[in-house]
Amino acid sequence: MPIDFTNKRNELFHRVQEVNDLNGAASVLIWDQSTYMPTGGSKARGRQLATLRRLAHEKFTDPSLGRLLNDLSSHTSELADDSDDAALIAVTLRKYEDAICIPPDFAAQFAEHSTAAYTAWVKARANNDFTHVQPFLDKTLDYSRRFSSYFTGHQHLADPLINQSDYGMTVATIRPIFGELRERTILLLNRIQEQKQVDSSCLYQHFPEGSQWEFGIEIAKKFGYDMNRGRQDKTPHPFAIKFSIDDVRITSRFSEDRLDDGLFSTLHETGHALYEQGISPSFEGTHLNHGTSAGVHESQSRLWENLVGRSRLFWQHYYPHLQEKFPSQLGTVSLDSFYKAINRVEPSLIRTDADEVTYNLHVIIRFDLELDLLEGKLAVADLPEAWHARYQTDLGVSSPTDADGVLQDVHWFGGLIGGSFQGYTLGNILASQFFAKATEDEPTIGQEMGQGQMGTLHRWLRENIYHHGSKYTAPELIKRVTGGGLLLEPYFSYLNTKYGEIYGFDSTS
Repeated sequence: MPIDFTNKRNELFHRVQEVNDLNGAASVLIWDQSTYMPTGGSKARGRQLATLRRLAHEKFTDPSLGRLLNDLSSHTSELADDSDDAALIAVTLRKYEDAICIPPDFAAQFAEHSTAAYTAWVKARANNDFTHVQPFLDKTLDYSRRFSSYFTGHQHLADPLINQSDYGMTVATIRPIFGELRERTILLLNRIQEQKQVDSSCLYQHFPEGSQWEFGIEIAKKFGYDMNRGRQDKTPHPFAIKFSIDDVRITSRFSEDRLDDGLFSTLHETGHALYEQGISPSFEGTHLNHGTSAGVHESQSRLWENLVGRSRLFWQHYYPHLQEKFPSQLGTVSLDSFYKAINRVEPSLIRTDADEVTYNLHVIIRFDLELDLLEGKLAVADLPEAWHARYQTDLGVSSPTDADGVLQDVHWFGGLIGGSFQGYTLGNILASQFFAKATEDEPTIGQEMGQGQMGTLHRWLRENIYHHGSKYTAPELIKRVTGGGLLLEPYFSYLNTKYGEIYGFDSTS
């Protein structure tokens, strides 16, 4: 390539790296806000985040950066097929064109508002008082509609919001998938509910937090989580966060009277962290240095949490180790009983506690409510009642409190409304698709899991998914890995086979 291209490419890298450094600094403040920050610091924290977001937005939307990107784009046809440089230019240009649609004042104002909304949510949830956070949520809904209005050419108000996390997906593409998924899930749930329920009482004993923490971290390391480039902390709502490729952190929460909450929270967030730690080091500081979409990201957290962490093969090896950690609680509980307990299917109130079968119903409810709010069919003041009604209709349960209802998730109280939840279900579908392909390519994965070895699976995921970061869009990556598009069949094959065996019905009929 001409020296001019090389110089311009290097200039792009350095300019984008500055923006990413500002956003990385903001992420550190967000992590602190969600873990150790005293509540009295919320006002200053909102101002600090607003400043960083404004500076990052101004730097990234500088017209000279746009001219640089256009100059570089004119040379991409000369680059080799599948070039990292071509992907860097294309992805950065796409994000630049999105960013210039958003006024700088909006980015700063919303950063400050979201900090105040998050602080209000923490208090509202603790006190079961939706009215305390309602004014903030009304303002968030206004911000969300304004954000969407800055983009043109979309069929639905939610499309620009969905595009931020699941690029290329729209309300029109998601609704049919969710419609079929809901119908087939309810049929499976009905079959399960016709059978005798499994006993999960072994999970509800006293399990000291320190021992839970130690065991979860041991498993995270076995999965491949590099603790020299990561750490775990406590938070009310678990998450993973990345400051750089060499600093990817997870958080969890623990209940001493319930074993599975903290354990599977740790495994879930470890899946996210493995993805981020596995991205090519050459992408550090660029827009390629993150997972490609919320759906693909969630596929990794759900793959490690469920397809590995809730599998019989996994526990054949690790259950004796767990019994050693908790001898008085689990010493007389058989592997079969424990395996069935951690896979018990029962409609419940809390999304993050939901079993694999009912989990997507929680997501679909939230997705539908988001659309109703954006479309003006539902007022924020009526959201708690609508929430309870949908839970009664779809899952047959209803919470007596808003703390276990509309206040249970942080998403709408720390971000925009719209595009927040669909990735969870897209990830469930993709997890089975990716895992099926991995075991097809590497038939020893199952045997190795039964021996407590995760190296082959981790390597396959790193080489086929993690390494590429955001170089490919989600549809491109799915096709590259599986040879086709997103499919429901591998997911339902997995669910029907697993739960037919657990609950004793013929999954083929």
